[in-house]
Amino acid sequence: MKLVIAIVQKEDSNNLQRAFVKNNVRATKLATSGGFLSQGNTTFLVGCADEKVKDVLKIIKEESRAREEIATPHMISTGYEITQPLKVTVGGATCFVVPVDEFKRF
Repeated sequence: MKLVIAIVQKEDSNNLQRAFVKNNVRATKLATSGGFLSQGNTTFLVGCADEKVKDVLKIIKEESRAREEIATPHMISTGYEITQPLKVTVGGATCFVVPVDEFKRF
């Protein structure tokens, strides 16, 4: 058994959740925020059999889109605050697959 931890941009979370339901994948959805740019994202926890991991990752990949945005992070340098627009790639998904020793549903 594996636990797939998928961190996706919040704009992709509803589509991913619908795809999980459509494909009969049980997932727990958590609202989270990232450290870079402090933007909101969503973390999904999916427990699945080893042979289903590739299917789950495929769904995540299909529903999580990377996109470019203009962001204005605040940089502090030598006591002066500098804001400079930057083009950054956001979205997509970051996934971790970890082994699970035991799983129980009550």
